[in-house]
Amino acid sequence: MSKPLEVTITVGTSFSIGGAFSNPDEYSSVGERTVRCDGHGLKFMLDCFNHYNIKASFFIETAQHCYFGDEPMAAITKEIIDAGHDTQLMIHPCWYYYDQSGEYSMDDSCAGRDYGELRSIFEKSIGAFERIAGRKPDVIRCGNMQIDHQVYKLMSELQIPMSSSIGLGMFTPEGKDLLLCSGRSRIDNVMEMPLFTYRDMDVMGGFAKKTLQIASCSWREMRVILEKARREGIENIVLLTQPFDYIKKKDVQYQEITRNRVNQERLERLCAFIAEHDQDFVARDFASGVADWKNEEQTNNIRFKIPTRYRNMRKIENFLNDKLWNY
Repeated sequence: MSKPLEVTITVGTSFSIGGAFSNPDEYSSVGERTVRCDGHGLKFMLDCFNHYNIKASFFIETAQHCYFGDEPMAAITKEIIDAGHDTQLMIHPCWYYYDQSGEYSMDDSCAGRDYGELRSIFEKSIGAFERIAGRKPDVIRCGNMQIDHQVYKLMSELQIPMSSSIGLGMFTPEGKDLLLCSGRSRIDNVMEMPLFTYRDMDVMGGFAKKTLQIASCSWREMRVILEKARREGIENIVLLTQPFDYIKKKDVQYQEITRNRVNQERLERLCAFIAEHDQDFVARDFASGVADWKNEEQTNNIRFKIPTRYRNMRKIENFLNDKLWNY
């Protein structure tokens, strides 16, 4: 019997600019509330993972230390580590606008930046991660999945062995070798393990790219994708979620929030499915996999489509969930 399909749940763990760039006189950036979400965010996730014995990789955003200092994210990171989960590094460069030691723009993309500025951003973010997590990261994720070849070359120079920074439904990088939907591919001496991307037919008859995320993909889609990937011999699927996926908010300052029932049920169903079908599926984080993954390419960059009916049901479900506060 072939080994189970590995499901890597990755959690983007970050604070929010909160409208402060566009309206600094009225708004300030929002910290822990964007992660804790009155118990509906991080606590809900940790409780869910614990109940189903699931290990996840939390990508900790550290550039925000320029605004908040180390302590708020350090407390969150300790809670994640104490719960037995993996931590890796995510970088949103826009936070360096608040860095008084240099001149940085509000641009939030790692792609297309000046090399010297990008190296400074990466070195400072890695240093902040080492302070709050107690070690150097094995994997880096670029915020908004905005990456280019220069980023991989820099990661190699900084001796970061892996990246998980491609999600074609979110951002399309330049270069055919970066159009990755699954698998593991070595790029400029760094192993890239992208978010899983699939296709479904849109209303114009085209096949739009869709990256696997709790916030936008229905449980029906996720189950079809997992079962099809298992049949087709895909070794690993990486998906994305964030603590704020599990709330609804009425403003960018997170002043009024409520539980997002639909997204919470999606995560619970995913975790229960993995736990109940442990002969076919297993949750595997980067901490347990990096020693193997960083050296072994898996170049079956499989692109597959799902039936249109699943897209239609997802569209209806997401529309109702977005529009109705108490749905």
